[in-house]
Amino acid sequence: MQETGSGQAFWPLLTPDDRRVLSDLGSTKKYRPGGTVCVQGDPATHVFVLVDGWVKVLSVTDDGHETVVALRGDGDVVGETSGETTGRRNATIKAITVVDALLIGFDAFTRFLDTNRAADRTFRRMMTRRWADTDMLLRLRAVTVGAQRLARLLVELAGRFGQGEHGAIEIALPLSQEELASLAGTSRATVTRALKDWRQRGFIRTRQRHIIITNLPGLKQCAGPAI
Repeated sequence: MQETGSGQAFWPLLTPDDRRVLSDLGSTKKYRPGGTVCVQGDPATHVFVLVDGWVKVLSVTDDGHETVVALRGDGDVVGETSGETTGRRNATIKAITVVDALLIGFDAFTRFLDTNRAADRTFRRMMTRRWADTDMLLRLRAVTVGAQRLARLLVELAGRFGQGEHGAIEIALPLSQEELASLAGTSRATVTRALKDWRQRGFIRTRQRHIIITNLPGLKQCAGPAI
C-alpha cells in the first residue's frame, strides 16, 4: 500500500507569518476534481503546496497506462524532487477533490527554506515521514497478502476521509478498483474478490467508486495484526 499522507504535513505546521511569506513568493491556483496538476515528463519549474484538497500521484508508462503510487493532501508539498534531479516531472498529478494549491518556483522555495530554519525542519520532517512510511510499506509487503493490504488501506482511508452514514463510514474519495489495487500493491482481481467477500460477510457496502464500511472491527481483523 502506498502512502496516503499523515498529520505531519508541511503547510499547517508553518507559523502564520511563514505562511504569509511563502504565499507572497508564489501564486494560488484551484483545480477541479479530475483536473491535471502536472504531467510526467514536462519541465519542472515549481513546487505545489496543497493548501486544501487531495491529489493522486500517477506513474505513467510509455503506452499511457497509469498506476496510482500515492495520495497527497493535508498541506503536503508535491513536485519537490523533480527540480533537484532531472528537471522534468517524474509523475503525473491529478486532483481527486477540489484542490487549492500554492505554486512556488523551485529557487524561491529553496531560498525560503535556506533562510528559515523552523520551516526547513518542518519540510525535512515531512520528507523523513514519507521515507519512513515507504520503508514500512515495503516491509509489510513481505509479510502480508493483497487482501490484507487492501483492508489496511480501507481502514486508513476511512480514518482520514470517512464520513458517517447511519452508523457506517463512507470513504469520501472516488477511487476505482484499479486505483485501490495500485495503492494496496495488489491486483485488481484480488480487490474484486476481497470486496465481494467482505460484502457477503456484511463488512462493507459498495456503489460506483464508493465504499461504505459497515463493520470496522471486522475489516480490521481482515487486515491482520498490523492494524
